[in-house]
Amino acid sequence: MKHPKNISLTVLGSGTSSGVPVINCDCVICTSSNPKNQRLRTSCYIQADGVCLLIDTSPDLRQQALRYGIKRVDAVLNTHTHADHIHGIDELRVFNAHQKQEIPIYGNKDHLSHLEKMFPYIFNPPKEYPSLTPKLTTEARTGLFDVKGIPVQMIPCLHGPAGYTYNYRVGGVAWVTDTNGIPKESKELLQGLDYLFIDGLRHRPHPTHFHLEKSLKAIEELKPKKAYLIHLCHDYDHDDMNKQLPKGVELAFDGLTVTV
Repeated sequence: MKHPKNISLTVLGSGTSSGVPVINCDCVICTSSNPKNQRLRTSCYIQADGVCLLIDTSPDLRQQALRYGIKRVDAVLNTHTHADHIHGIDELRVFNAHQKQEIPIYGNKDHLSHLEKMFPYIFNPPKEYPSLTPKLTTEARTGLFDVKGIPVQMIPCLHGPAGYTYNYRVGGVAWVTDTNGIPKESKELLQGLDYLFIDGLRHRPHPTHFHLEKSLKAIEELKPKKAYLIHLCHDYDHDDMNKQLPKGVELAFDGLTVTV
């Protein structure tokens, strides 16, 4: 495996499980005209030396793919099986049709097994199924693994009573969503980053996510060159909050692209 020479990451969604605006909410953030306060469910798209990787399949995947011109998905990196990270899985069938090949989903063995049980029409379809279904394979991995010649590092993180999420690093970019704690071994895998995207749900503490104070402490310890907060609820006004954050830390927004 060779270290990729060209990496870009596009934030497809920076919002929490409800998205922002939240249904039936009239708060100043949900009614804001600032497009950076409008947050689809958290996901990203990584291109590394021409290999196209999708982290999670959010319920907003169709909208994200159309909005940001996603033409190809070579593989999906699954973090965990909560609804806001997997329920767009059916949209992958369009990529199958265009690419004329199966798409592998990489992740933790137990999470992939659960995924197969949640979507039997995909992973265990009847012989005669009347509609086009996604053609996917599940590929359990741990540690450092290869995706079409690109080294991908799995990063286990705590997610409260829900167990673990399995986040990912590609070169100098890491995506760390849905966590309330990063084990020591995982912190060692997050050193020397150009860009860190990290869970920063809200101001108040939460049992399964980093809130702002914990996010900033983790960033201070990991020392990336630049950090962006993701999985954001409607606590944050994008422009106002960015004025308050430490140097080198900002809120992510949908459509943000960074390159290494």
